[in-house]
Amino acid sequence: MPAVPRTRPALRRCAGAGAVALALLGAGLPVPAAAEAAGSKEPDLTRFYGQKVRWTACKDQELPKDMQCARVTVPLDYARPAAGTLDLALSRYRATGKSRGSVLLNFGGPGGSGVSQLGIAGKDYLDLTNGYDVVGFDPRGVGRSSPVSCGDDTGGPSDGDSSDKPPDVAHPQALMNALKRLTVRCTEHSGPVLSHIGTVNASRDLDVIRQALGDDKLNYLGFSYGTKLGAVYAAQFPHKVGRMALDGVDTLTESLAEQGVAGARGQQTALDDFLDWCVTDLGCPFGQDRRKAGDAVVRLIRSLDENPVPSDFGGAFSGQDLVDALGEGLYSRDLWSQLARALASLTDDGDTRGVQNFASGGYAVPSGTRRGGGLVDSADIPSDNLSAALMAINCADDPDRPSAARLTADVARLKKEYEQASPVFGRFRLTQVLLCYGRPRGTDFIREQVKDVPSAPILLVGTRGDPATPYSWAVETAKRLGPSAVVLDNRGDGHTGYTSSRCVHGKVDDYLLYGTLPPDGSSCPADDDGRGAVAEASDAG
Repeated sequence: MPAVPRTRPALRRCAGAGAVALALLGAGLPVPAAAEAAGSKEPDLTRFYGQKVRWTACKDQELPKDMQCARVTVPLDYARPAAGTLDLALSRYRATGKSRGSVLLNFGGPGGSGVSQLGIAGKDYLDLTNGYDVVGFDPRGVGRSSPVSCGDDTGGPSDGDSSDKPPDVAHPQALMNALKRLTVRCTEHSGPVLSHIGTVNASRDLDVIRQALGDDKLNYLGFSYGTKLGAVYAAQFPHKVGRMALDGVDTLTESLAEQGVAGARGQQTALDDFLDWCVTDLGCPFGQDRRKAGDAVVRLIRSLDENPVPSDFGGAFSGQDLVDALGEGLYSRDLWSQLARALASLTDDGDTRGVQNFASGGYAVPSGTRRGGGLVDSADIPSDNLSAALMAINCADDPDRPSAARLTADVARLKKEYEQASPVFGRFRLTQVLLCYGRPRGTDFIREQVKDVPSAPILLVGTRGDPATPYSWAVETAKRLGPSAVVLDNRGDGHTGYTSSRCVHGKVDDYLLYGTLPPDGSSCPADDDGRGAVAEASDAG
């Protein structure tokens, strides 16, 4: 999931199976087998590795004026580099003093635009300009770099009918049929990049970018999914790893089904922590009794699922829309006061605007299909690109393809397992176990080959209260990577630590800028942030 939560208004959601895709991890097409094996004999890539980045002022008005932009060209298919090319979008803030090269950032997703996110949140990373050009990029299929899409078969805003609801897992065959239709739509609207998407190819793109930037080694800061991308790079190009920090460490081994249970459990823990905090204040919309507050959240979700309310942005607002909003609002403790006020507006006045500002979603999808390999303007990025890329990349990275019979037989057991993990988020996360159904199987490389990496030290940050990437994944991934991994234990809350913990921020900067590593297993205390009451900023925007 993205390291920075999305908070734009959810004006619409994709219909039918598309709504499932927006909400959950998902499906896509696989990395070609020929592109999997690091170290295999490669075709001639000289023309790609011979590039030099040419930075210019960004033409996109969405981006800050002090940011520069560029592009790098990569082969569509590394096994057949003459078969076509893709342009990848880059952005940077220049080093303020003497530069030791570049540090590349990936903000997660998968499917998050690094170009846009660096423009939005660049101030959080400006300390790194003391020694580096700080570079964001849009991986293949993402943002401005040949964005994938699954299109829109409604032709306009959602009308709130039953087609806008995710298919019921109680009817798995109907869901699987819907996912097959979704596969066709994604292929039609995405073009050839869809068959060559995934972390293995994105990692190879990273190495082309590194060379084009003029760096002998890759210096890298990855968040959430970006940690998987960094780990795959370290496995493919171990001797090209410079200083690498991975924050909010993703799993390298768990299946999508296992990730779903872990995700539901992590989100439930974050919700419990939020309610523990909320009930201490008279302004909490769920009262001051902690047990009753948890029951009230479940009742509210069930009530909205049975009787959705009119949305201020069009269509209807359901209980699962609220679950989506809760998941976003729990990404950071900094959002808790805002989330509590939004929930109070919903429960007291039926006003959905506040919670919908947290819910994922987007604007109307531009029409047409995408066939070229050049960059697109921000105005032409499909609104479903984040969810479509997330689907494609996750499934390209996952080799599991249970049969329809196996899935149907397992649904009842899985439903119980997910609901035990979280009575709030379980249903929302369950459908992900079906989302690769009907897709070609993904790569085995990540699960089988990303281990025992003989690279320079890699700093891994795990946060104890992380709702998206549990601390156990940091420990597990460190064991997989071997002696090169150094774990920093962040004892705070929220997804990732760099932008929320002063201690983590300092430790990561010390390594990236000066090469100073904290001892393996050392910890950062939770920040004493003095967070105030629910109503403290009630007049804030």
